Amino acid sequence: MTYREPARTAARQSPASSSSSAARRALGEPAGAVPDGATVFDDEIPAVANLDPELLGALRQAATDAADYGVEFFVNGGWRSPQYQERLRHEAVTKYGSEKEAARWVTTADTSAHVSGHAVDIGPADARAWLSEHGAAYGLCQIYRNEPWHYELRPEAIDHGCPPMYADPTHDPRMRR
Repeated sequence: MTYREPARTAARQSPASSSSSAARRALGEPAGAVPDGATVFDDEIPAVANLDPELLGALRQAATDAADYGVEFFVNGGWRSPQYQERLRHEAVTKYGSEKEAARWVTTADTSAHVSGHAVDIGPADARAWLSEHGAAYGLCQIYRNEPWHYELRPEAIDHGCPPMYADPTHDPRMRR
């Protein structure tokens, strides 16, 4: 899939990142923390550069087309090291009070599509709305109903539409390893 890079605009602050500031400080960009204002075109950022090439290509094509409508995609989460994913998981347990509740929001490193580079968290709201309406044409699908920012590549969606969403990661059979 080819894409044309849109003209770059001045960096804007992204919406609240899915990555906590403590985890960002502790492990940093090399582990997958995303700096504010990162886009799908920022190859120097490991969270973007380490995404699956097919997912990244689809994202870049969608972002290029969305830019024609004044919509810019920011990456709030992408590829993550297993250590960074586990840090986020630990912080979710602290925040939500239990492993069971945390599992609705942050998966383990051995099941996370972020660790394998097969998931991306997109913002702001207008980018998510654009993807919700047009993402299937690029094979980009929201996977979890409770995470409107989380997208994965489903190439069959181009012809058949996105599959039904899981309520949250605890309903996804891939998370039961």
